[in-house]
Amino acid sequence: MHRTLASRSTLCAALAALALLCACSPGDGPGAPTSAASALKDEGLARDLERIERGARANPAQLEKELRVRGEKLAPGGIAELEVLALRGLLAAYARDRALTDQIAQRLRDWPAGELRAAAAVAAASISAEYLRSHGDLREARKMLMAVDAAQLNAAAPVFRWRYHHQLTSIASDSGELDLSLNQGHAGQRVAEQMGQPWRVALTLVDLAFTSSRADTPARARQLIGQALTEAQKDPDPMTLNQVYTMRGIVYADDSDSSITLQANSDALEQATRAGADSVRALGLANFADYHLRQGHPARALELAEQALPLARRTRNINAESVARSNIGLAKIAMGRIAEGRDDVRAGITLDEQQGAMSYASAGWEELAGYLERAGDLAGAIAAYREHRRMDERVLRDETRKLLLEAQERQDAEQRARDIELLNRDNALKAEQVHQRNLALVLWSAMGGCVLVSLGLLYQAFRRVRRTNEALAHSNASLKRQSETDPLTGLANRRHFQAAIKSLSSAEGLAASVFLIDIDHFKRINDSFGHAAGDAVLIEIAGRLRQAVRDDDLIVRWGGEEFLIVARGREGLFAQQLAQRLLDLVGSKPVVYEGREVPVTASIGFVSLPVPPHGLRLSWERAIDLVDTVMYLAKAHGRNKAYGVERIHAEDALAAAQLTARLEAAWAEGLVSLQALSGPNRAADSAFHSDAVSRPANA
Repeated sequence: MHRTLASRSTLCAALAALALLCACSPGDGPGAPTSAASALKDEGLARDLERIERGARANPAQLEKELRVRGEKLAPGGIAELEVLALRGLLAAYARDRALTDQIAQRLRDWPAGELRAAAAVAAASISAEYLRSHGDLREARKMLMAVDAAQLNAAAPVFRWRYHHQLTSIASDSGELDLSLNQGHAGQRVAEQMGQPWRVALTLVDLAFTSSRADTPARARQLIGQALTEAQKDPDPMTLNQVYTMRGIVYADDSDSSITLQANSDALEQATRAGADSVRALGLANFADYHLRQGHPARALELAEQALPLARRTRNINAESVARSNIGLAKIAMGRIAEGRDDVRAGITLDEQQGAMSYASAGWEELAGYLERAGDLAGAIAAYREHRRMDERVLRDETRKLLLEAQERQDAEQRARDIELLNRDNALKAEQVHQRNLALVLWSAMGGCVLVSLGLLYQAFRRVRRTNEALAHSNASLKRQSETDPLTGLANRRHFQAAIKSLSSAEGLAASVFLIDIDHFKRINDSFGHAAGDAVLIEIAGRLRQAVRDDDLIVRWGGEEFLIVARGREGLFAQQLAQRLLDLVGSKPVVYEGREVPVTASIGFVSLPVPPHGLRLSWERAIDLVDTVMYLAKAHGRNKAYGVERIHAEDALAAAQLTARLEAAWAEGLVSLQALSGPNRAADSAFHSDAVSRPANA
């Protein structure tokens, strides 16, 4: 397991903190707004702010205390207090001190009106966004920054604008929004060049290099990291050089000559040692261990990770401790010490869970499953795959809950707007009715025929109200359809599934054929081709699955890269034939995205209910749990396969659940009979060759 030290690495957390701490160094270009640091009359304070900013990763909590003491002696409401307060808040966010982060951000939001109000507002958003990102909530961090008013951003001093662009560059890259990341990176580069500070330019180029690497333009990434090294050497300091060398190792990681990556990692560790940044050095050693795991040197990887572990504990770097524990375990598994290594990896995953980094914990289970599978521990691999899937579902559920809350807020706001509009119309209608009634009374005295005119006006008003009600009913029906459809693939989602499954179930259980389809190595597709390509794969596979089923069959995007099919047919060889057709449709040809071929296969679990020989019928929940287990058997036995339950010696749901919990053993004992089908090729597996997982240190 590898968490890099630059952008989406320590560059995604540590470097991001450095970028966020860029609050106050001199060097603004002519005609540009004066930065806070350059405006300080106290040159000693300006130098201290520069020193703290450039060495922020070494010990943010201690540096924050130092700044707090300096800040107590400053006049309130001045530019010096603003600079110190902004830098303290970013240090607190980097140290993950939530109470202090919130307190300082609120003080900045309450900054009195004046020429410094815009800078204070931008600084408050950056502080809150950095804390959110440090806990893995990239979506909320992005929303926080995107909510900054453009006028305030333009009115802020260059140092605050550079910090904003630098931070949004990294967050957008982590979220897969590469266009936004590149645009923000170039904006930050222009501000850094205007400020005339080479180390800021170097850090911005490091961000751009990482984004270019993720955009699958390695030549551009290497060009940018070369420029970053040139800029860093104009005004060298160990922490900046550490970031540059770390990113150099990343962009050359896939080079045929591994000596470049080896030297870059060594140089990064040397700079961390020179700076006395033991916390950074601990993560560097843990990442260096990952390099040796990739090179097939588990003994050397174990040695480095065991050096990193006590250093991480001493500096309370839980992130580095998690990486070190995981890499210790993976190295041991690769060396044949399976049980001992499995416990170490689980300990690392537990640390991730305690930090709330559920996405990284999920990736840890997936990597553990891969190593156990290669080591021959198929039972352990299946268990790890199941934990990976449960963790993925938890992350998806939390994300879905947030999305649903946002959707509900939008819907409530729209409903309030409609209610107001209807109230206004109702008031207008009532006023019109009063007017017509008065007019009718006046005209009645002149001629009785005005009654007909009044009735005609009332009829028109009635028709207007009826059209309004019909429009509201149509709008509500449209909202219901949208809430039950997956926006990416156009398939039904789980909400629609909950309603539709009732028509296929009875008190005795489900009577249908159930298929669970999981795209093989989907994370590798995202990593190798980009998230946009991953979305294209999901859309294309959804279309292929539609070709295989009938109009009255239920097909659902179950979550992530998983699809669920509930088919009404259950006679004879129907389920086996449909499973083979699904395998062939998914794996027969690659998905073409922007002229590149993305090989795709899937693993499938299926069952037809009722199941012989006892005519077992299950609830839909237990049926899905059964095909989920069978699908993971297909993955554990090589992927690009479909495994189906042909017979199960269970007379009730409880007995079936007990056999499901130990399915592979029950298969071997003859209590369960499974069908095994193979796909047309192994293109998806052969297209990838590395199982290593890279992830940042800021979760």
